[in-house]
Amino acid sequence: MSVIEKSIELNVPVNTAYNQWTQFEEFPRFMEGVEHVRQIDDKHVHWKASIGGKQKEWDAVITEQIPDQRIAWKSQEGATNGGTVTFSKVAENKSRLNLRVEYEPEGAVEKTGDAVGVVSGRVEGDLQRFKEFIESRGQETGAWRGKVD
Repeated sequence: MSVIEKSIELNVPVNTAYNQWTQFEEFPRFMEGVEHVRQIDDKHVHWKASIGGKQKEWDAVITEQIPDQRIAWKSQEGATNGGTVTFSKVAENKSRLNLRVEYEPEGAVEKTGDAVGVVSGRVEGDLQRFKEFIESRGQETGAWRGKVD
């Protein structure tokens, strides 16, 4: 299992960053390779992405969700992955997002890409695009404030 940990400071309040991150169906707007995300219910999300030039689909379950603090997930079927994203207040209108992703590279292309840092670079780029997306808007596209535990 490979692990990537990245963080980024955002020039928006923590609740704005958290609220936007709960809008999973918006992820293709800033996540490279993510083609489609469908929220099935409060705990289940279906993903479709291009990874290493291959189409992949998987279902994930949200295992923990605490407003303005933390979201954790793990795949149930398809591409093996999981992780957590945590949010913390840095200042009145500044927050920090910490992302930890665990995944299992499949096949030679994915394993080679993982070894040379392709996936790590992609995650870093995704966080930068998220920052640009939310800061340029100044407000979230929606919010889900429920709790999952």
